[in-house]
Formats: sequence, C-alpha cells, structure tokens
Amino acid sequence: MRVLLIDVYNFNKGGAETVCFNTGKLLEEHGHQVVYFTLKWPENNPSPYSKYFPESKETRTGLLKPVKNLVTYFYHFEAAKKIEELIKAEKPDIAHIHLMWGQITPSIFPVLRKYGIPIVFTVHDYRIVCPAYTFRDGHGKICEACKGRHFYKCFTHKCCKGSWLLSGVMAAEQYFRNVFFNPAKYIDGFIYVSNFARTIQEKYMPAVKDKPNITLYNFSTSISAKAKTMPKEKYYLFFGRLSYEKGVKTLLEAFKTLPQCKLKIVGTGPKEDELKAFVKCNDMKNVVFLGYKHGKELSDLVSNAYFAIVPSKWYENNPMTIIESYSAGTPVIGAKIGGIPEIVVEGKTGYQFKSGDSDDLCAKIQMADHLQEEDYTALSQGTLDFATNNLSLESYYPKLISFYKKFVDSKI
Repeated sequence: MRVLLIDVYNFNKGGAETVCFNTGKLLEEHGHQVVYFTLKWPENNPSPYSKYFPESKETRTGLLKPVKNLVTYFYHFEAAKKIEELIKAEKPDIAHIHLMWGQITPSIFPVLRKYGIPIVFTVHDYRIVCPAYTFRDGHGKICEACKGRHFYKCFTHKCCKGSWLLSGVMAAEQYFRNVFFNPAKYIDGFIYVSNFARTIQEKYMPAVKDKPNITLYNFSTSISAKAKTMPKEKYYLFFGRLSYEKGVKTLLEAFKTLPQCKLKIVGTGPKEDELKAFVKCNDMKNVVFLGYKHGKELSDLVSNAYFAIVPSKWYENNPMTIIESYSAGTPVIGAKIGGIPEIVVEGKTGYQFKSGDSDDLCAKIQMADHLQEEDYTALSQGTLDFATNNLSLESYYPKLISFYKKFVDSKI
C-alpha cells in the first residue's frame, strides 16, 4: 500500500508530528511505501518530496506576504496545485491527514477526491468543531459557546490568544470551511485518539456520526519490559508546557501543603515566571524547576520518577506525557477531564482527581505517598499492561491497517 501522510510540518513541532512520523516509520517497517506532504519551513528535515511542498507563512516572501498569508489561511492555492503534482507522480492509495486547518487548508480536498483517493483524518485537536482548537476562551477557561455553529462567539470571547483580530479570522475561516469544504462531506473516515474526542465532535457535528471511525490511542515506540520498584529518590514529575491550561498552578497549590513531597517541573512557557514567583513567595523548597529537557535526559527523569502528574484544566485529548510515563512503568495522577480518565485507570495505573481542585489532588498525592512497595510495583505493572494492550506498536498496527483497508479495498 502507498500511503500519503499529510501534516503541516516536516519536523517535530508537537505531538501530532510525533504521531505522524512514527506512523510513517511503522508503515515502512511493514513494507508499505510512505509519501509525505507538508509545507515548507526553515526547520524542515530533508525529504525526497520537498519539491512538492508549498510555501508556508514563514517562507513566503514579497511585499504582498501579509495579504497572501491571510488568503492562504482560508484556501491555499499552491497546496492544491502541488498535491496534484505529487499525486500524479506517486499515485498514493490513501491519504492520512494529521494537521491541516489554517495552513494547508481544505484546498486539497477536491484534488484528492478528483483522483479517487480516500481521506482518513486523525483528530489530534478539536478544530473541526472549535475555531480556537481547544474549547478554551480568551481567559483559558473551558468554553463550548459556539456549539458547532455559532462561531462568532470565538470573536466575542476572544478565544485566540485574547485577540479580537485573530479570533475573528479563526471564526471566519470556520464559517468559510463549513460552507464550502465541510469535513463531514470530504473526509471518509476518522481516527480519534480518545473516545472523548469522538463524543464531542459528534455532539457538535452530528453528520460525522455516519462516517467510519476508530479510536486509536497514540502509541509508544518502546515499552519497558519490567515493572518498577520504589525509586530511591521519591519525586513527583510534571513535564510539559507551563501555561494556564496545563494546571501547574493547581499542582503548586497542592504541593504547598505537602512539604515532605518533592516535585520536579520540566518545561517552559508563558506562566513560568509567575509559577516561579509563587514557589519563591511561599518558600517551597520541595519544588525545583528544571527547564526544557529532551532526549535521554527527559526519558531518564520520566523513568526514575515516583509518579508523573497531569493536572490539566482543558480537554486534553490523549496526552503523550501519560503514554511516555506508562511506557517507562511510571504511574500517573491525572485530572478528570477530556480524554485523561480513559487512560488513567483508578487504582490500576494511578489515580484521578477533580480538575482544578488542589485539595483533591493533595489527597491523591498523600495516597500515593503512603503506598507499600508491593502496591507501588503493582501500579507500575498496571501501567505496562495498559501500554502493552493499548499503546504498543503490536496492538496499533493491525488496527490501523485494517481501517485503511476499509477504504482502499472499496476502490478496487
């Protein structure tokens, strides 16, 4: 099978790209041919298909660049042209899209349909039904005011970075897309990375209920073979972006009352200074900020942690932080929000707490802190069992390829 993988970036910008490239590698390992279509970016990795990549907002030049960037937020004429050239040369059997809205745009939909190429779409965020991607308003609070059709509320609530202008553009793009390139009409099948994502998308775009779909949690490329014993250095770990929606302030409020428990925070972000000031003001000697980490340094921090904590205050879909923790045998304390409760199994792989409730989080940390050795190892084994059954390459591949074949076989 020849698979066309489509993403905005040809480098590891975020979780969607990690999944996209890991999927490509997985397919190639099973003998399939993989073709990539992304935009041009200065950070792009080398690719044999780069001649087909259209300009991005960063690589575009000329006096009319701002105007072109605005136009291509709605419809990318060059993307439509380039993907047709790619299709003619490579003749893919199926197209699997990871990210495209506001960048590649639905300009590629009619081209893919013209050549009879089925479209499968992995839902990494909520952009199909929420103009601002994340169901958050301009203050970072949970917001479902648009209800899948009143997109002007994205503007009135300044949902995009608190900006009238950006929010207005995003709302306008959503109206434009739904009228001319409705996803329910062009996309043949949906891959959801959580059941929560499927439920909320079907709630606000009921037409997609009739489309073939499957829930596939993001997978891990490596799972530890052995459960952990109680770590010698017993620390809790947060790793991720230091922003409002990640709930780090809730985390710090809990640890303020737990001076005996050590917390390591990995990451950077817009709330970093505010969070550090909170720690300093409250003389919290049990909290340390480690900054940005990656590669082996990060994986060692995850595998050596006592528990990882995911205190999110937004509709997390299928957090890679949990997947990475489970793959190392590290239990997780996670907020009851979005897709998190699907993969944090109470008492089996960790504990759940009410999102935004520092008292409830504190209680769960205390519960974790008093675990006996055998109980901790049982939790660690639970994370590995969950990962093996739900997040492994061995469980992921047959489900993915079976889903592909539903569309490819129907073409024959």
